[in-house]
Amino acid sequence: MKVSWSSYDTYEANFRPLVVVELAKDTKDETKEWLTQKIVDKKKNGGAQLLVKPLIQDGKEIEGSKNIFIIGASNLRLLLGAETVGLVKECNDNSMRTFTYTTRKTFRNFAEDNHDFLTMAECQYIIKHELENLRAKDETMIPGYPQAKLYPGKSIMRRLMTNGILIQIFPLHDAEALKKLGHIWYRQMKFRYQPLDEIRCYFGETIAFYFAFLEYFTFALIPMAVIGIPYYIFDWEDYDKYVLFAGFNLVWSTVILELWKRCCAVMAYRWGTLMMKRQFEEPRPGFHGVLGINPVTGREEPVYSSFKRQLRIYLVSLPFVCLCLYLSLYIMMVYFDMEIQAHLYHEENQSDLSSLMLYVPSIIYAVVIEALNRLYRYAAEFLTSWENHRLESSYQNHLVLKVLVFNFLNCFASLFYIAFVLFDMKLLRQNLATLLITSQVLNQCVEAVLPYWLQKRRNQRVKKKVKELEKDVDLSLFEQVNLEKGMDTYLGTFDDYLELFLQFGYVSLFSCVYPLAAVFAVLNNITEIYSDALKMCRIFKRPFAEPTANIGVWQVAFQTMTIISVATNCALIGMSPQVNALFPDSKIELVLIVVLAEHLALALKFLMSYGIADKPQDIRIKLARLEFESLEALKQQMNNCS
Repeated sequence: MKVSWSSYDTYEANFRPLVVVELAKDTKDETKEWLTQKIVDKKKNGGAQLLVKPLIQDGKEIEGSKNIFIIGASNLRLLLGAETVGLVKECNDNSMRTFTYTTRKTFRNFAEDNHDFLTMAECQYIIKHELENLRAKDETMIPGYPQAKLYPGKSIMRRLMTNGILIQIFPLHDAEALKKLGHIWYRQMKFRYQPLDEIRCYFGETIAFYFAFLEYFTFALIPMAVIGIPYYIFDWEDYDKYVLFAGFNLVWSTVILELWKRCCAVMAYRWGTLMMKRQFEEPRPGFHGVLGINPVTGREEPVYSSFKRQLRIYLVSLPFVCLCLYLSLYIMMVYFDMEIQAHLYHEENQSDLSSLMLYVPSIIYAVVIEALNRLYRYAAEFLTSWENHRLESSYQNHLVLKVLVFNFLNCFASLFYIAFVLFDMKLLRQNLATLLITSQVLNQCVEAVLPYWLQKRRNQRVKKKVKELEKDVDLSLFEQVNLEKGMDTYLGTFDDYLELFLQFGYVSLFSCVYPLAAVFAVLNNITEIYSDALKMCRIFKRPFAEPTANIGVWQVAFQTMTIISVATNCALIGMSPQVNALFPDSKIELVLIVVLAEHLALALKFLMSYGIADKPQDIRIKLARLEFESLEALKQQMNNCS
């Protein structure tokens, strides 16, 4: 039986600093008092029932610390929160079960005095969940800010942030654990598997799954790279070999994605996220509406008309996306005009400079593509937030769809145009190589080199500032908070998956024309593993852990790319001179043969997808056993009631 929150006193005088809340410098005292009271107040009174203290106490005034608060929680409060968010932990019988406070003693490594039963990442996730679910009840405004209106059901933290009162909320690093993780992860330049369990324990499942997929995808690219090197050297102009390479591409792209599902299931079960219940997902913090009752859970939460949301999507978002796609195509045509001018210049001059000028349009176009992708990303985030989706999963699905459609057209439209309109295979190889290599170099510079250099400069300024302060003050926590609050915020795995998605497109769509694409992808991903690890540990603030059981909508995106690659490779084979020579008089017959081959290839792909199970047999048995035990427990409970 679930015990009421009011039965517990979750106050604890000493607590471990877990989360930092930074308010604006000019935040009024009454606002700070009201917010801290909401954080510590009991759940029955609409509070979060957490612990809070200012960064610097005893009336000391240190610049930059007056409006910074440290959030923690008692061990009891965290255990109750673990039940609320539905964490799954390992039991003494080696099974994985949803944690409940009343059955806590059945879980492995649990003890009343063991404060390490929950990882630090799980504790921070629980605190984040409680802070995000602080919603207004009777308040009509933020105290001290009449313009910051509140209404029942409005997220308090969201309103504070949109009005510039709340600057940021972020979890603190564990310096000792981070040092150990960095040592076994990226400090030793050895070719070995990543410490995925340790990454998951420190950063959570979402980050761990990204690095697991990056590692898996890099190993999966090696067969394509190994085959591509001799193919590139010996059969560059031999179009007869297109069939062999394209056929291997089809089997390879399908098998690696199906096997990845099985790897996901194994890791998700081991990490306890495969059984997490997501059907009663809480409303996302940015969701707003009139306070009502959820008919499924019976809880109070904001309600917003789905009809209004659909109007926003189809009357505003869709036309905007179409306009951006038109702009992308227009820029592509400008690029082809530049290509023509570069070739004319080369024909007139025939010099080393003119030879180099042939690559300039492609390089400029690659840079423009990267810039457009980043600008469009900001616009897509704004529109998707404005659409007011209730669930975070729905928000992510709509955002991914918008960004993928634009990025796919922006990155690949020129390649399709060259291949199927200009029929210029030499230009296609040149363009593909330029786009792939340029995008990889730009991403490494923008995502790792530049942020690392800026962060080192910020750290030097903070350490200098700390040395100038009073010596009688314990500044260890003060220095850590000020170092971390100046770090860049990690915006999630979206851009990282998008980079891999585009890379997968370059490899799978046109690899038979440019077989070295997989080689460059492998080399990039090896450096990406180390640079991304460095970013997570040294450049970015620690992100909040987010439980997940897979890579989400990106699995569908990668599978969609494999379907498109089947059509692309079949069409490229049909365009080869050798295949065309087999049908000198009837092009219609050639088209029919190509379409038939494409349908057969797709049928083979779907047969392989159906034949490879998504979960290994032992995982399916464990899940079935848990379901059986749950049904037996329910029957026993019903018999006791009767």
